[in-house]
Amino acid sequence: MKHLQLVKSERIILGIDPGTTIMGFGLIKVENKKMHFLQLNELLLSKYSDPYIKLKLIFERTIELIDTYNPDEIAIEAPFFGKNVQSMLKLGRAQGVAMAAGLSRQIPITEYLPKKIKMAITGNGNASKEQVAKMLQSLLNLKELPKNLDSTDGLAAAVCHFYNSGAVSVGKSYTGWDAFVKQNPNKIK
Repeated sequence: MKHLQLVKSERIILGIDPGTTIMGFGLIKVENKKMHFLQLNELLLSKYSDPYIKLKLIFERTIELIDTYNPDEIAIEAPFFGKNVQSMLKLGRAQGVAMAAGLSRQIPITEYLPKKIKMAITGNGNASKEQVAKMLQSLLNLKELPKNLDSTDGLAAAVCHFYNSGAVSVGKSYTGWDAFVKQNPNKIK
């Protein structure tokens, strides 16, 4: 007997732009294939000097968002490869902690490269943060944009995921910790 996978006509997507100075996030609700803005905000971490406190706060805030909004899926911006190895390590840890929070609640997670997110929102993989924010403002009828654009980057990840839902390939996707371990055997030791 085949099991049919039912596509929910209503779902909530949490988008996260991980960072150790600012973690941006945004939420959209999808009803009948149309997206509606729920929230965007940021977690300010610059006042904390202890990197472990920052990771704890990222985990706790992600759990709080999950418990408050009950997202069906999480879209997270993947760290980009830069020249500063220490920055990449910090970003990777921030992303990992946010992913662990989602995985602990059994929420499917999909990673998107920054260029893919920018391409999905603006049609230009090299768009600026300001261009992405302005396009989101137009798409979702946002009255005003935040001062820091990390929150619009989180929202952009959610919108990118909405646009890529049902596509053949949407990036790396994990349905739980077991799936993450199986797909990343070299990352877990």
